[in-house]
Amino acid sequence: MYEFNWEGKELAYKLAQTPSIGTLRPDKESSKNWDDTENLYIEGDNLEVLKLLQKSYFGKVKMIYIDPPYNTGKDFVYHDNFRDNIANYKEITNQTTRANPETNGRYHTDWLNMMYPRLKLARNLLREDGVIFISIDDNENSNLRKICDEVFGESNYVQEIIWQKKFSPQNDAKYFSLNHENIYCYAKSKDLFSRNLLPMTDEQKSRYKNLDNDSRGPWTSGDISVSRVTEKDIYGIKTPSGREIYPPNGRSWRVSEEKLNDLIKDNRIWFGENGDNVPRIKRFLSEVQNGIVPISLWYHEEVGHTQSAAQNLKKLFNDKALFDYPKPVELIKKELLLATDKNDIVLDFFSGASTTAHAVMQLNMEDIGKRKFIMVQLPELTYEKSDAYKSGYKNICEIGKERIRRAGDKIVSENKDKEGIENLDIGFKVFKLDCNKGDSKMYNEKLMNSITIEILTDKKPKELKGKKKIATINKDIDYKVQVFIDDDYNLYYQDNHAFASCESKIVHNKVETSWNSCKCWFKIIGLYECKNAHIVDILRDLDSYSEHLYPKNNVADNMALSRLYEHMVKVYLNFIS
Repeated sequence: MYEFNWEGKELAYKLAQTPSIGTLRPDKESSKNWDDTENLYIEGDNLEVLKLLQKSYFGKVKMIYIDPPYNTGKDFVYHDNFRDNIANYKEITNQTTRANPETNGRYHTDWLNMMYPRLKLARNLLREDGVIFISIDDNENSNLRKICDEVFGESNYVQEIIWQKKFSPQNDAKYFSLNHENIYCYAKSKDLFSRNLLPMTDEQKSRYKNLDNDSRGPWTSGDISVSRVTEKDIYGIKTPSGREIYPPNGRSWRVSEEKLNDLIKDNRIWFGENGDNVPRIKRFLSEVQNGIVPISLWYHEEVGHTQSAAQNLKKLFNDKALFDYPKPVELIKKELLLATDKNDIVLDFFSGASTTAHAVMQLNMEDIGKRKFIMVQLPELTYEKSDAYKSGYKNICEIGKERIRRAGDKIVSENKDKEGIENLDIGFKVFKLDCNKGDSKMYNEKLMNSITIEILTDKKPKELKGKKKIATINKDIDYKVQVFIDDDYNLYYQDNHAFASCESKIVHNKVETSWNSCKCWFKIIGLYECKNAHIVDILRDLDSYSEHLYPKNNVADNMALSRLYEHMVKVYLNFIS
């Protein structure tokens, strides 16, 4: 059986299942129309934010669009920390973009480990009839398709869309001028997803004329022959001028002679202005379906290109180039037209310059819709030499929020005479990812942070007396673990097996323990008392999880031990949340 695997996949899967220790704190000061808006802008690591959104938005999002890092070697790739992604988030938001160069031996692996847990969580947020669009280029195209096939299911693949992102060739290209990008579309359940038709453009409508003043209105004409040979449908048609016309060799008329006569009587066959042309069937604008079926090739004339997107964003910010390679509003709007109705929720968790929010507001103005957007963006620092930094935008979130403010005001200003424009929601509530509790009592910092811990071998160990028991975990009939907490939210536990029977020694600030003849690595986090013997309280060092655990012989026992500790952490976090 075929299976798509890579180094770290199992940990990435566990990362998606690990509960967040973060919370979303409101920021009314940088919000717009806080009391009235239903839109959200969330600053934070999207992995943690996606976890936090599960409670309120599970199965409620109709459409997701993301434009993730393409892994070009220069762009940002999130390096998640299994043990403490909040601390990791705090660290990476204090530095500018970390590149993922091709010289990195884990070049593709890092990208896959970033995307996998996020897509798993994103799928949970989709409605059963929901859909996701993902932009990508050649660097990770094949990997994205494989990972989406696994997360969403091959049967839920809808389409690969080709977007013409450039309108002229790149003459210095080494092999080919790459003028397109890919957009993959997957449904949560393809059987339930119903694609909308696209509205006809003015150019498409202009193809319909009324050359004979037909009372049914404008029409266009189509070929009345088909590429098949059916003897009964090969016959002569007499034109009004008296000429008899047969179908071309290898073709037949598409209707029977009897049906054709009915169409002629109903004035649905066009013989040209002089009545001597090859007959064509009339198709009336009033009778076509309420839109057109989308094609998989999206041209720049219709949905814009990278240069037009950059120019339009630059105009919005008084001729300042603040963001590289934004997507065109028309591109995202076309996806919205295909996948959403007027009251749906739209999510973008790599929101960048907030093009998706702009597109939602624009479409809501056009069709008097009430769509709501949720933008999620890491507050990545801008470079000090960039126009963005010099203009006062110290991170990408500041650009994204200001873009929504300006775009919303511009839409209202340019459509001030449109009926109902005063009801257009151009506001957004800002939330920022933070730790779960205030001050030092948020969580056991020794437990959750990968800091160097002083080994307390020559100090009196802490005792459980006076501590509050918050849970008893029964692993089996002979094995119990009691979990305690003190007034400072430090975590302790006592088990009736512990490591009293294990051979342990301290090596470079870690405890090397022989567990059923399998060496494991743990980190000291405190001390507890068990059966009047002082036992070191230790936790597996998850930073070195794959390096030190997987190559060993007795993986099963170690995995069981790891699950026990994870269970304790969940008990603890649920208690303090």
